[in-house]
Amino acid sequence: MVSTSLNYAEMKDLFGDRIMFNVPLARYTTARVGGTADALLTVRSKTELVEVVTKLWMHETPFVLLGGGSNVLISDKGIRGVVIHNRAQRIRFDLDANPPRVWAESGANLGLMARKAAQYGLSGLEWAAGIPGTLGGAIVGNAGAHGKDIAEMLLLAEILHHNCLDGFPTSKAIDSWGIETWTMDRFEFGYRRSSLKDAKCEHIVLTAVLLLEASTPQQVKERMDEFKVYRKRTQPTGASIGSMFKNPSGDFAGRLIEAAGLKGTRIGGAEISPKHANFFINHGHATAEDILKLIQLAQKEVARKFDVNLELEIELLGEW
Repeated sequence: MVSTSLNYAEMKDLFGDRIMFNVPLARYTTARVGGTADALLTVRSKTELVEVVTKLWMHETPFVLLGGGSNVLISDKGIRGVVIHNRAQRIRFDLDANPPRVWAESGANLGLMARKAAQYGLSGLEWAAGIPGTLGGAIVGNAGAHGKDIAEMLLLAEILHHNCLDGFPTSKAIDSWGIETWTMDRFEFGYRRSSLKDAKCEHIVLTAVLLLEASTPQQVKERMDEFKVYRKRTQPTGASIGSMFKNPSGDFAGRLIEAAGLKGTRIGGAEISPKHANFFINHGHATAEDILKLIQLAQKEVARKFDVNLELEIELLGEW
């Protein structure tokens, strides 16, 4: 039974053949773990995203927005309600603007955006070439690598909001939604966070504009290749969520986990990578519970030995 205010037949009437039921989610995540979603809807444009989200809000049906499937750990019990798989991926470059810029829908893959920018000889996204996440998720979590992050590039973004006035929830008796254009300062970016992470009412990133710099395809590609070589040398291959913990102030989560003697530790099919201890690898038969136990072990041992509380960079989704 779908745990929403809508039953199967009503959701089928509302969304037709676009909706699927009891969908295994492991293949939608980079860690390749996770249970089933009661229902899954794939959207392929900003317009579809707005339509689906507003209909679910109107029917008071809970949902989770899933992009590239990185930076999330989905429970083995799955997700109750609806999962919206965001495949709104249009990308458009403006080479005549000063400085040049790129507009994209929130489901656009960051790595693909970086590679397309390189073809035009546009610099600024080289750091993102190896990131499997989407633009929307990158903005919410202020994704970054190699000393750069999305906050440095964001010009503005379109935000869909629900029952919200000046950042605060309105009365439950009011069912309203709207689209606003936010400039960078509205996001109050910090290390791996934005105001959207702490929002008191519901917000969805629809599109965004990033500022780039004029360069040459060769120079941009050389920089991307440098980062690729560095990642290959320092980060593991295989199915993983990405960086598990935020780096504590003045230190590195991976260094602390390694110093706690946990590098290479396995539980079930999951392992704390011998190459970089802030990456947890699924060797093909791991469960979400295996990974969660490794998370809890790392937090416990680092706190015991170094009095440091490791904060998750990833998000736990579903029933735990």
